[in-house]
Amino acid sequence: MTGLNRSPYHGFSVEFTEYRQYTQGDDLRHLDWKLFARSDRYYIKRFEDETNLRCLLLLDDSRSMNFGSRGYSKSEYARTLAATLGYFLNTQRDAVGLAKFSSEIDDFIPPRYRVGHLRRILVSLEREAIGTSTHLSKPLEQIAERLNKRGVLVLISDLLAPLEMLELSLGALAARGQEVIVFHVLDPEELHFEFTAPEMFEDLESQDQLYVDPAAIRTEYLKRFGKHLEAVEAICNRLGLTYHRMPTDSPLELALPEIVRVRMQSRGNSRTRIARRGR
Repeated sequence: MTGLNRSPYHGFSVEFTEYRQYTQGDDLRHLDWKLFARSDRYYIKRFEDETNLRCLLLLDDSRSMNFGSRGYSKSEYARTLAATLGYFLNTQRDAVGLAKFSSEIDDFIPPRYRVGHLRRILVSLEREAIGTSTHLSKPLEQIAERLNKRGVLVLISDLLAPLEMLELSLGALAARGQEVIVFHVLDPEELHFEFTAPEMFEDLESQDQLYVDPAAIRTEYLKRFGKHLEAVEAICNRLGLTYHRMPTDSPLELALPEIVRVRMQSRGNSRTRIARRGR
């Protein structure tokens, strides 16, 4: 899919891409007079925006992401998902950035498209989750304040936080005019609670321990967790965000069609703006 979304923008103060011969009606400001002096021919400089799209990957770095029942954790799955999306967008010459957060912003790499930038993102993604508890409000509000251009925000998180906090945090992103895509990463055991033997369960964030008989609480757990999932999806729909549930046993490529859709939509909107500008 490399080159799928070649930039449609052409104009001034963007990246130079090529020359073309002058035709009547072209803007004389774009004439290359130095080339005219050498060749005695009129050529117009054509420019191309450095990128069509600015995408910031928001990665939950809290300890709850360290849970895993499939030989790998939610954190490893989420970091691989972020790397996959970042790599794909980079091949499309899009500006990609990364913000890792827990109770605060742990790492922030602004969206860029330049040599070596993707490697910087991948190096950050190699580091395991270092945060403690999940407090979405503060870091997401800080991220929203840093956004000075419209683009796409991809939130990758297990969203294990109070619903009031989620709505406030996600609303802060949506209010900035950003398109927000939410990938809700959950382990299959969290969804189905197939534990059988009584044992000690530990809260990965608070490190509190509780002895639990799964058979005694399974029905109530599934009921409450199901309500939480429904409420999260309802919040996203109410705020106009795109929501996808991504269990860690689902193929990573299922996330790519959504990114492709956003890219193609961005391309269509860009052409509309250019047509209006031409009129």
